[in-house]
Amino acid sequence: MKATELTQQQIERAIRKIADKFPPTQEANVMTDIHFRVTQDTGELMAFDDNDEEINRCIIEDWIGDTSDNFFEEIPAVFRKCLDKMKDTIENMSILKPFSFVLENEDKESVAELYLVDDETVIFDPELMKGLDEDLDAFLKQLLAD
Repeated sequence: MKATELTQQQIERAIRKIADKFPPTQEANVMTDIHFRVTQDTGELMAFDDNDEEINRCIIEDWIGDTSDNFFEEIPAVFRKCLDKMKDTIENMSILKPFSFVLENEDKESVAELYLVDDETVIFDPELMKGLDEDLDAFLKQLLAD
């Protein structure tokens, strides 16, 4: 799925609205996750806190009526790109660290952990790490052959 500029803008706007509810000047809230719930056929994106209370809701126009079978396999990369772009905003939200952003389907089933906010831990994008084992094995084999 190629994320359009409009899709990225709509996701970033949703993230900004969430961040506005947790301004850095406010005392930190105890929360472990922010759950993004996407409804594939309507394009609806909702954000919930740990208590399943709605934080934000919007429509991602490009996702309306999307019937692709790999929808939930492709959209985590779109979210990660937007979250990474807004790293400074996210990391200054008044939520006790660590907390994470999680993608769920419309049945409230976790699809992917998108972003972890913690001072000491970094989670790499799975796409970045794809094939690393094979590369390391080939490197070791070459090293031992020499």
